[in-house]
Amino acid sequence: MNPRARLANMCGFLCCFLLFSPWLRADPWQDAEHGYADNNGVKIHYATMGSGPLVVMIHGFPDFWYSWRHQMEGLSDYFKVVAIDQRGYNQSDSPEGGSNYAMQNLVADVATVIRHLGEDSATIVGHDWGGAVAWQFAFALPQMVDKLVILNLPHPNGMGREMASNAEQQQNSNYARVFIEGSPSDPDIFFGGPMTPQTLSSWVTDPAARQRYVEAFEQSDFDAMLAYYKQNYPRGGGSAAAAPAAPQLDVPLLVFHGLDDTALHSDGLNNTWDWNDSSTTIVAVPGASHFVQQDAAETVTSTMRWWLLSQ
Repeated sequence: MNPRARLANMCGFLCCFLLFSPWLRADPWQDAEHGYADNNGVKIHYATMGSGPLVVMIHGFPDFWYSWRHQMEGLSDYFKVVAIDQRGYNQSDSPEGGSNYAMQNLVADVATVIRHLGEDSATIVGHDWGGAVAWQFAFALPQMVDKLVILNLPHPNGMGREMASNAEQQQNSNYARVFIEGSPSDPDIFFGGPMTPQTLSSWVTDPAARQRYVEAFEQSDFDAMLAYYKQNYPRGGGSAAAAPAAPQLDVPLLVFHGLDDTALHSDGLNNTWDWNDSSTTIVAVPGASHFVQQDAAETVTSTMRWWLLSQ
């Protein structure tokens, strides 16, 4: 084959590959549609791609809807994927007063988005504080949960046990105590440094994405971010048996955990299967940190896609 023909064949193959590869074709920053749901006067911003069964994704700290860009790309051919900005973040409202960030309000925000989109239920996906909201959503409103996916946030029973008895987890949680006792204006509030859009974005490895994070955090509320901890973080100490057990679940459950997480000990995953009467799948990811959905994006996306389609 002469060089010109070989080049033409290669170009044709590349065009076909780009055309039929949804992960390369879709760009959430450019292609997502945006909207707002109103929860008693608090506007919750969301970005959405695709069509099909509803999947609602909830980010953690410090993050915003764009955390799910890889999963939105990989799932949008089969599902309507909706990634929200939690209250206090990016384009969602930031109501004043710590009580506005109590867990019942965070759960209500998710329910409001589902109903706003004309559905009665959805697959709920949550990471970090989004994982905490997802767990509590499933306990409080099980009729609205089709499937549950949690990333790097152990079941509350496991978290409570480790907070009470695991010295390493107790040490790992020192940062949360700083957040609970401190203020955004403290010069050492964020792991020994100030709380700024730049420091909050320092964990993002992709330079282009990091700039988008800086812009998102410039329009976020730092008091609101800390209110999640002040209102809801488990205090630990004492006997694990003294803490009330979470309600038993009965929902298909998929749990991811990046094993290099320095905040949440993987021992918290133990016995997760005992607290759910439906199928429980746990995926431990070596080499991935707390932000497993970005550190191991292909593993998380392909596994989630397979699991959602197989249930």
